[in-house]
Amino acid sequence: MKNPLRIRKAAVLGSGVMGAQIAAHLVNAGIEVMLYDLASKEASSSLLSEQAIEALKKLKPAPLARINGDKFIHPANYDEDLEKLRSCDWIIEAISERLDWKKNLYEKVFPYIHETALFTTNTSGLSIEQLASVLPDALKPRFLGVHFFNPPRYMSLVELISHQQTDPEVLDRLEEMLVSNLGKGVVRAKDTPNFIGNRIGVFALLAVIHHAERFKIAPEVVDQLTGSLLGRPKSATFRTLDVVGLDTLVQVIKNMEKGLPDDPWLASFKLPDWIIHLTEKGAFGQKTKKGVYQKKGADIFVYDAEMDAYRLAQKKADPQILEVFQKPWSNPLQALRLNPHPQAQFLWACLRDLWHYCAYHLTTIADSVREIDCCMRWGYAWEEGPFELWQRAGWEDILKALEEDILAKKTLCLAPLPTWVHQCPLLGVYDGVRAYQPGLSEYTLPQALPVYTRQITSKGKTVFENSGLRVWTNDDSALIASFKTYKNCISLETLIGLQEAIALAEKLNKPFIIYQTEGQNFSVGANLKQATEERAKPGGIERIRHMVEQFQRTVMALRYSRIPTICAVQGLVLGGGCEILMHCDHTVAALESYIGLVEVGVGLIPAAGGSKELALRAYQKTKEVGQRYQWIEKFFKQIAMASVSGGAYDAQSLGYLRESDTILMNPKELLYVAQQYGKALLEAGYRPPLPPKISVGGWQSFANLQTILINMGAGRFISEHDHLIGTHLARVLSGGELDPDTLVPESWFLQLELEAFLTLAQTNKTWARVEHTLKTGKPLRN
Repeated sequence: MKNPLRIRKAAVLGSGVMGAQIAAHLVNAGIEVMLYDLASKEASSSLLSEQAIEALKKLKPAPLARINGDKFIHPANYDEDLEKLRSCDWIIEAISERLDWKKNLYEKVFPYIHETALFTTNTSGLSIEQLASVLPDALKPRFLGVHFFNPPRYMSLVELISHQQTDPEVLDRLEEMLVSNLGKGVVRAKDTPNFIGNRIGVFALLAVIHHAERFKIAPEVVDQLTGSLLGRPKSATFRTLDVVGLDTLVQVIKNMEKGLPDDPWLASFKLPDWIIHLTEKGAFGQKTKKGVYQKKGADIFVYDAEMDAYRLAQKKADPQILEVFQKPWSNPLQALRLNPHPQAQFLWACLRDLWHYCAYHLTTIADSVREIDCCMRWGYAWEEGPFELWQRAGWEDILKALEEDILAKKTLCLAPLPTWVHQCPLLGVYDGVRAYQPGLSEYTLPQALPVYTRQITSKGKTVFENSGLRVWTNDDSALIASFKTYKNCISLETLIGLQEAIALAEKLNKPFIIYQTEGQNFSVGANLKQATEERAKPGGIERIRHMVEQFQRTVMALRYSRIPTICAVQGLVLGGGCEILMHCDHTVAALESYIGLVEVGVGLIPAAGGSKELALRAYQKTKEVGQRYQWIEKFFKQIAMASVSGGAYDAQSLGYLRESDTILMNPKELLYVAQQYGKALLEAGYRPPLPPKISVGGWQSFANLQTILINMGAGRFISEHDHLIGTHLARVLSGGELDPDTLVPESWFLQLELEAFLTLAQTNKTWARVEHTLKTGKPLRN
């Protein structure tokens, strides 16, 4: 492989919702973008692009991860700014799905594309071969389909689709860039209508809609049955359609009918009359505030086709069907098939017809089962792809049931299963990391590009473990600690294990890395359940004191160990998880890291060095007392409101991550980069930092923060208990009631944290908050 692809500047042609969000994600990756659209006759000729950039700041979930990222997207239009395309390394076309429109645009822009730039289309299903036909021969090797899934920041999947003259090296280099620099999961799809993700995803939706009609299942029940119960997003089916837009779905189905005239399931590419009726009335879904569902105040209504009106969405799935899913997967699927209940038959039919469709079309749309499964996991947020689920439910059992239902004419299509399903070994389509490839009649490994060596999947060799964590190594270059607790919460055993692991790493002179191998969240914080159990025992408050002291001892060991300590995080990094992160020498954070000190939500304050660390960082940011108070007030409000960052860059602005910390686009590279960074620190002759003296804000800062609390209380924005918590937090962040600028060691703040925490831990209202959160997962205001 030659030098990696370096994209300094890109252009997106088309400032619609998808084009603008692609531009935003390129900026997230540090790439400057020109965003093009048609010229306007208004005062600003690039008004359409300007409006699209402005709209990005209002979208939820936020497409921009960088603070002021919109400043790096430059509006442009095709009449005045085509010359600027010459400075772009990558041009992405993202206009409407009209073949003639795209071809006309290509003819307009290709004279301005420089000789090494890539030209790609974000089409979701048009023929790449046909689109390439209008390009000059010199550009064809650098042209291909790059299909992002919506929203581009959050959905991992990108489908790469080449045509006959695409340069294979261009394909490889682009894939590596997409994986590492944009954080994508890349699947190479064949040039067939709708490619892989939308081909399978839209059929899955159609199968659900068809069988819901057949078995007379109400929309809200359909969504209860086809969401998290099946390992799919909570929005399930009809809520998803409202988000996508019913009008969009109608157009997609028309495109499928037109583009797939020979598909044996063609007769199923139809929507029920009631959905067509809704679109004719302008009820498109979320964008018109009315679709399958309509929200009125706090109530959710659903369209009832028989009534031709909206009614309260209050029908529920049958409890006996829900109970089936409490058992291992192999049992529920057989139980569903044999259960005469309409809801059971509905679920079985949806899964059966999906498997039938995937098996039949596999060889025409993909090389192996892996591509289909990855598309559904990365592009549709399914927990498992169709073939993964089939294998887990019993390959041979499901195959037999499928054939029986085809013979009994129960399936949507009577096409026979392809021969490859019988040639596949009885164990199924996966053999460890290898996936079955029908064209070769064998199991094959994933694409072996160098970028994938950065994605470490090995769980290595265990060095030692207890009930709270496992310490392991994969190449003997570092010791790695991974939590073993529920949601990676931090128990007393976790803390003791961390202290032992740090001591061992010092003895072996190896970097120490904290990285989770289970779940997508680093940690939800301290183990509150264990704390409540300790409180209930004799001497409960002393037991809690011991836990907090162990936590403080652990974070200070991370800060002053004789070897480098690295924290590798993604997802939720809350409370004690944030405090651990803040005390390591370096953090490697995935872009989607949501970091915050949230202890106030359960009636406590950060007491494992989190409050101390923000006081220290306020001091480090400015030496002047007045300016320092601005930072103390900022951090006080953050903790008081339990603010959680909207991503890793936002965490830097909140002070939870340092500017020197590393932010990665692809979370699968966290461990690799953490190990490399640890090695570099060790090789450079690592020395722990010298203990600082912290200049306190003192009584002046404390008085100012109390004024804020008094005003909030007077306005009834906070409760009496909130005021008490805020007072303790204000005292800690201010360093007590000392004179301003008094120099104190870190231990002074740690003691203030401990005292405040224990005082609050002895109030009934705090424990009411703790118990309510444990029970409901939500905070209590009391």
